[in-house]
Amino acid sequence: MRKIDEKGYPWVQYVPKTYDPDTMLERSKALFDTLSERRSIREFSDRPVPLEVIENIIKTAGSAPSGANMQPWTFCVVSDPEIKSKIREAAEKEEHDSYTRRMSQEWLKDLEPLGTDWHKPFLEIAPYLIVVFKKLYGKGESDKKKQHYYVSESVGLACGMLLAAIQNAGLASLTHTPSPMRFLSKILNRPENEKPFLLIPIGYPADEVFVPDISRKDIDQIMVKY
Repeated sequence: MRKIDEKGYPWVQYVPKTYDPDTMLERSKALFDTLSERRSIREFSDRPVPLEVIENIIKTAGSAPSGANMQPWTFCVVSDPEIKSKIREAAEKEEHDSYTRRMSQEWLKDLEPLGTDWHKPFLEIAPYLIVVFKKLYGKGESDKKKQHYYVSESVGLACGMLLAAIQNAGLASLTHTPSPMRFLSKILNRPENEKPFLLIPIGYPADEVFVPDISRKDIDQIMVKY
């Protein structure tokens, strides 16, 4: 059903899917089981992934809520080996500087159990890199700036849904934030109104992958009931 409001804007009837309590419990538990198994990995297989899968994942991310529905994001899908090589080279340069000069000793100590360093071979091995850009403002007629609202919050929500969709598809990912990330804008020739937000390698894990033995906080540590 569709209607036009008093200001002339179109509306459509929202008809959500609803479930009985037992089905809700089952579905919520199943999704938790799927997403709680997600881990950031740094050892990928170069096994091909169908592009249509990546497109569906990005469409899922693009369905996220955003301030005033401005959808202030661009998802750049990189599979070209030459571009991936350039990204790795630039990222490793920034990461080397971070690990040797920028990071505090406390930060480096906190990273020790995770085994990270400035080497990033996965940027060339993973079949796809998704580089998420946030649009600081839009461009209207005659390149006039269009205000965007709650940009970082909106793009953060989209990235959360992106990671969930990747896990749900049976693929592995890594949230990578080489800092600063301006090199991504240059390599991918993005416009001035876009700023790099997150770099996510995607693919199948390598044949044998080990990850740090970490745990998540219990529910009573992250939820407060009133």
